[in-house]
Amino acid sequence: MEIKNNFSLKNYNTFGIEAKAKLFVAVHSVSDLKSIFEQHANDKKFILGGGSNMLLTKDIDALVIHIDLKGKKIIKEDDDFVWVESQAGENWHEFVLWTIDNNFGGLENMSLIPGNVGTTPVQNIGAYGTEIKDTFVSCEALKISNQELITFHLQDCHFGYRESIFKNEAKDQYIITSVVFKLTKRNHKINISYGDIASELAKIHIVTPTLKEVSNAVIAIRKSKLPDPKELGNSGSFFKNPILLKTDFDKIHQQFPEMKFYEVSETEVKVPAGWLIEQAGFKGKRFGDAGIHKNQALVLVNYGNATGQEILNVSKNIQETIFQIFGIHIEAEVNII
Repeated sequence: MEIKNNFSLKNYNTFGIEAKAKLFVAVHSVSDLKSIFEQHANDKKFILGGGSNMLLTKDIDALVIHIDLKGKKIIKEDDDFVWVESQAGENWHEFVLWTIDNNFGGLENMSLIPGNVGTTPVQNIGAYGTEIKDTFVSCEALKISNQELITFHLQDCHFGYRESIFKNEAKDQYIITSVVFKLTKRNHKINISYGDIASELAKIHIVTPTLKEVSNAVIAIRKSKLPDPKELGNSGSFFKNPILLKTDFDKIHQQFPEMKFYEVSETEVKVPAGWLIEQAGFKGKRFGDAGIHKNQALVLVNYGNATGQEILNVSKNIQETIFQIFGIHIEAEVNII
């Protein structure tokens, strides 16, 4: 393991923000990870995964530890299900494609989400009607305080909408090293009811799609709406879709009857943040090199040399304007560093 000084993180965050790490090291095994913590017990540390869900607003005055653990394997299977373990440093989309190539169902709706496998439970990532919690079995995590490996099962993770124990009670206390998913081998639960998947499949006259066809539809939709971070810096959806009590929503809905919404439960309603941002006139707007994508108002972008602070300022402007117009507070989904 080579520790580097004053290391640029521009290629390690999908926004493409230029920020420096005081110290930087990439770890490729759990034993390497433990060694780093033992050897640098007194150094301030910053854990870096795929860099897809963060906005760097400053240099990192710490030892940045890049989790680059690789590998995936089947650990158990029966006639109907397969239990698959992936190391934390595996690219999420490539892992999803691998499961589909093996005809393992459950992750296809989450194709093309940026980032690595190890960070997926932190956010309880989701797309098109599915979330990590639907297939999650367990994850192994290194406890930072004593380098003990702990297993978190589904019920331990307290999953919610873009929430988990790792964002709340256990924040900054663990590093996820691997994740186990339970996927279907047959009788796949194909879900095309959410978003534009059904219409995308209808274009090519597919009525009973395969896992691969669902994945391809999701990829096509995402590519039409979301910019490739390699071409235009971004972190996918910047904001969470706000969830409101029905009683509160009904009052707002009377004032804005055209407002889109989805019922979450008998008492809660989810409002698409992208719709709110678009109605407020931000879609496609540019403020120097920071802006809002022309095809998807949820996505903030770096047109070249924006600083993290400039992108953060745009996000705050959006939040304040949405609250002024609709009386709804939208929260950032990305981590602001």
